[in-house]
Order: sequence, then structure tokens, then C-alpha cells
Amino acid sequence: MTVSLSRRRLLQSSLILTLPALPVFGGEPERGTLPTSPFVIAETAQGKARGGHSRGALAFKGIPYAGPVSGAGRFRAPPPPKSWKGIRDAILLGPPALQKADSTYGYEEPAYSENCLVLNVWTPAVGDGRKRPVMFYCHGGGFVTGSAGSVAQDGSHMAAAHDVVVVASNHRLGLMGYLYLEELGGADWAGSANAGMQDIVAALSWVKANIEAFGGDPGNVTIFGESGGGAKVATLMAMPQAAGLFHKAGIQSGAWPRRIPKGTATETASRLLHALNIPEKQLDRLTRLPAKALMDLQLAGDEGKGALIQRSDPRDTHLGAAGSGAENPGHFAPVVDGAVLPADPFEPAAPALSAHIPLMIGYNRDEATFMNRERPETFLMDEGQLAARLERDFGDKGASLGAAYRKAMPQATPSDLYIAIATARLFGNDTALVAARKAEQAPPVFAYRYDYASNSPIAGSSATLRAGHATDIGSTFGNIDIPGLQGDGPGLKEASANMGGLWTAFARDGVPMAPGVPAWPRYDASRQTMLINSECMVVRDPDGATREAWAGV
Repeated sequence: MTVSLSRRRLLQSSLILTLPALPVFGGEPERGTLPTSPFVIAETAQGKARGGHSRGALAFKGIPYAGPVSGAGRFRAPPPPKSWKGIRDAILLGPPALQKADSTYGYEEPAYSENCLVLNVWTPAVGDGRKRPVMFYCHGGGFVTGSAGSVAQDGSHMAAAHDVVVVASNHRLGLMGYLYLEELGGADWAGSANAGMQDIVAALSWVKANIEAFGGDPGNVTIFGESGGGAKVATLMAMPQAAGLFHKAGIQSGAWPRRIPKGTATETASRLLHALNIPEKQLDRLTRLPAKALMDLQLAGDEGKGALIQRSDPRDTHLGAAGSGAENPGHFAPVVDGAVLPADPFEPAAPALSAHIPLMIGYNRDEATFMNRERPETFLMDEGQLAARLERDFGDKGASLGAAYRKAMPQATPSDLYIAIATARLFGNDTALVAARKAEQAPPVFAYRYDYASNSPIAGSSATLRAGHATDIGSTFGNIDIPGLQGDGPGLKEASANMGGLWTAFARDGVPMAPGVPAWPRYDASRQTMLINSECMVVRDPDGATREAWAGV
């Protein structure tokens, strides 16, 4: 059996979710992510797969790493992958998970599907006997959107330039991945709260069993990810099922220490059952409903409507429950169920389970520009508007926060001060907390801040994204030739070379280094941090001047 190469692009689902839309990539550079001839064969445990050449490397896309999870498999752990006969074409992307419409950015990406457990592999070569470092990427989008097929995170350039193997997987998201039913339905529903994370474990197990066929070393696997992907990495570090499947970890802009408590997750499930008029003793009915009936409830909640109201401002959806509001019902993200996820990943301490795992962790200097890019008024503030915004966000602590940041940044505009404060609240503070807690364990921790300023404009203002959230993805993967959030300003090539070089060196032997970049000291009580840009530098405690102002906030 050969899966057809002529599969046409399918229409995306009409499901609605409220993640702010990223720019839609278009034009000829995107087409370069599609593998072309000469085609090559790699043999997996399930059968032979045919990939092709792409952007200097070999790419294999849409490979199943587990079996179907629809019907009776819904809310269950993923089953083993099925074998196939003949040669399976692995040229086009597989289906992303069910989610809001227009929230994935892959080329020739098919419609969303409940059966989405596929992965992509990019490698310099197959069959050459080499054992290259494996970089397993967890995509962003909180725990509710995104896919492994985004052109910004295409792994071809990274694999070719740095002689590594890159893997990225699709997995269940939102309600389909994180509905906690065990408290209501008993042991028969154990693990339902973290089905999406168990999917990622299954993908890592596939890597362990198969990656040598793609020129990779199953004994040297680095898991890394941005935003929600970073939160997935932190969650994996606390999961017994994932132990032994990875050897280094990287968290980019996703260092949230807590996950959803069981009580909150049970309340979410109760609201769902009530909305569907399903008694607690008839949970099996959930597996027979059309997926759309379930997703409609989730997506309405994400808009602040219906039974599953998630948050007050739908534009903050991309953070999911990992970033904020984990104790508010209606969120879908990993649940501390006591078994699959025994405890919060980094609260009150780093997980002992991964105490031996080195960590590279950081965030972007201006993360909050991205979150506010649909609020152009944020970039036009005067002092009075800043004071009002800080009071709204922080109550009676707002004035003292504003004063501390004004003292530390005397030349900053009111808008710049707000972006700095919001960035610390959403990313900087938790990054420092997680790095410090991990540094108390024996393995090295390397902390960074990505400072390259994107010139990508923010509509309705004269502002740009600067080093905003997700502007580092294209740079990390070396995809700066594809239009994206990273912009196209001067120094981008050098910043990308530094970012990609540091990440791949860390994956190779646990020591991040790149030509022309100063030696990177371990993170300890001195808080030595690498500022990554077109020219990199190490600074001591870059947020020290404002840290005390956050006490009690």
C-alpha cells in the first residue's frame, strides 16, 4: 500500500477558539518546506516510510506514532501504532488536533482531526550509521492550539546546519486531551486528564524505538519547546511515564510552575456533563458523541460564553491554564491527578524525577508586545493611562510596581514600562523561579533572555514586536527566510545563528556554545544570564533592580 502523494489541501474545520491569529504565511518561501525528489526510504518498526529532500535536509512527515484515539479510544491513553504493508508516503503533513479554525500554519496541512497522532522527522541523512543528537520539539499554542507543521518551526535548516535530527509531534489538545473524568467516573477513566501528555510520551517512545533509522541517537534526546511547548516540557519532567525517554530539557517562554488541581478539573467536567445532560454514571456517552458537540462547548467557553467560561479576556487564550487562572474552571491543560502527573512540575520545588536532567531555560525581553498586539492603545499610553492600567492589573500594588520600573528604566515611555512589567508578570518572574529551583539540583542550568528586536509592525501603532513572544521561533530553527514574527531587520542572521547554535550545542553535549559567543556560566545564586542577540553577552541578574517590587504581588 502506498499513501497517495496527490492528496489535496483540505478545508480547515469551522471550529471557533479565541487564540489571537498569527500572521498567515504566504508565497514561494513556504513551498520550500514541502519535501521533493529524490525520495528516500527509512524503515520503522511499523513499516517503510518514504520522505524527500527539503531545505538542505531530508524530511519525513505525518508518520503515525500511535493508533486511533476516536470513539472508544477517546480520553484514553494512546494505543500502539499500527503496522502497514509496502511503502508509506511521508511527504505531506498529517492532521493537527481538533482546535479553533485558522490556528495552525503548515504548508499543505490537512483538516483538523481527532486522530492526529503523527510526527515529523528532519535529518541530514539516513542509513549512514551516524548517531546524531535528537531534538524533540513540543509546539506552542498553550494546550489548546498549534501543530508540528508550522513553517516557522520547520526542522530542515536546523538539521542541515547543525547535524542534528529534529522531531515534532501532533497530540490531542484542549478538551480532547485534558478532560478529567476519574473523580466522577472512577478508575475506568484513569489518565483521562492527561491524555494529551501521554500522547507526547508515546511519541518519545516511538523516537526511542525508531530514531536510529533516521540517523539519530535514542540515547541523546533533548526535549524543548516554546510557550505552551515549554510548559509541556516542564510537565514531562514531572511525569513518571516519560522518565528515561529524554536526557536534556529546554523551556522557551513557558516556565509556569503549576498545573490544574483535581478539584478545579472535576468542576470543569461536571459543567460539561450538565451542559450535555449526561449523568455521571453514563460517561461512556461522551465517547459516542460527535467530536463537534464537545468542541463547540470548549470553544464557546473560550469566547467567555456558555457552560465552560474560561477567562475574562479571550485574547489571552494562548497562555491556557499553564500561564494564569489554573484554579478557574473551564481551562484545559495537564491536571495534577496524582498518577500520570503526581505533582506540579515546579511547585514547590523542581521535580526529583528529573533531577539529573540539564536544563536550558529563558524568555524574550519584550514578550508582552505579542499579547497586546490587538490592543494598539497599549503602545500609545501616557502616564495617566499607565497608572490606570497598572491599577486595573495589580490593584494597590500597581503604583509601587510602576515606580520601581520607572526608577530602573528612567528613559522608558509609559508603554515600554507597561510591556516590561507585563512581560515579567507573564514570563520573567516564573522563568527565574523555575531556573532557581532547578539549579538547587545537581545538573547544570543555563538561563537566557532573547533580546533581538523584530521589526514586525503592530497594526494601529508605530510600534513593532521587538523581542516579543514567539519572535524567537524562526530564529531558533534558522527559518528567517520565511516571513514571520521575527521580521527581517539588520542583525537577524547573526542572532539566528547564535540562537540555533546555542540550542543545538546544548543538545549535543549539554554545554551551549557558539562561535563568537562568550562562555555561558551555569545559573546559580548570582543569576548569570546569557542575553542572546546578534551579539551576545552574559549579565548578572538582569532583573535584579525590579525583583523586590514583586514581593506580595
